[in-house]
This record gives sequence, C-alpha cells and structure tokens, in this order.
Amino acid sequence: MKTIDEQILRATKEIVVKFIEMGRLSPSNIHESFKDIYATVNEAVKENVNKAVPSNDKQN
Repeated sequence: MKTIDEQILRATKEIVVKFIEMGRLSPSNIHESFKDIYATVNEAVKENVNKAVPSNDKQN
C-alpha cells in the first residue's frame, strides 16, 4: 500500500495536470502553484485522517 505522503503527492500532481489542461495554470508558474496545491491537499488529508481514527469504545 502506498503511504499517505505518496498519495498526497500523486493527487497534487493530478490536480496540477488538470489545471494545466484546462488552461487555468501556466507551466511557467508551476513551481509556486504546485507548492500551494500540495500544502492545501496535505493539510486537508492529514486533518481528516486524524478525525477518521475509529473508536472501539462505541457500539451500536
């Protein structure tokens, strides 16, 4: 299984590629945009991973 960091990097790459294909991002300014997109994806994923830890204390 891929690590979370590898998945975050892959998702960021896919987002950047889509933005370039749609014309919303220029390859000339990809450096700054990639860092910003990576930081956003990383923050969102890691926040939700921490929230998604199941609790065995609750039973329905």
